[in-house]
Amino acid sequence: SSRLWSWSLLLLGAAGRVAAWIVLGLWNGRANGWMALLAALDMAWVLRLGGWRPGTARALLAAAATLAIALAANWGTAAAQLAGYFGFGPLEAALRMGPRHAWTLAQLANDPLDVAALMLGVLLAALAAR
Repeated sequence: SSRLWSWSLLLLGAAGRVAAWIVLGLWNGRANGWMALLAALDMAWVLRLGGWRPGTARALLAAAATLAIALAANWGTAAAQLAGYFGFGPLEAALRMGPRHAWTLAQLANDPLDVAALMLGVLLAALAAR
């Protein structure tokens, strides 16, 4: 039961952070790489709240969750922006957009500062969750 609670809390926290990042990206039209820093702190906090034991495993899980959030948010923002052009809903656009197209759009949207923030976010997650 506690294991299910821990995983549910992690998935819910990650989904909420992805949704917030996508909404912000649609609102201001930017990649918002700095959100990775907030996602990192959020994931470290969620893992502690969920009762995950301190150590390397928790640090790696926080880093992986932060990376997954950043990838999902970039993919979702690009898909939501393209959805209107193609007459799809955001979810349909996300499912139809291939990885190469998503990668190209992410490269165009993220400037060097965004990329640095994304990398720092993954590192911060590992350090904060230890």
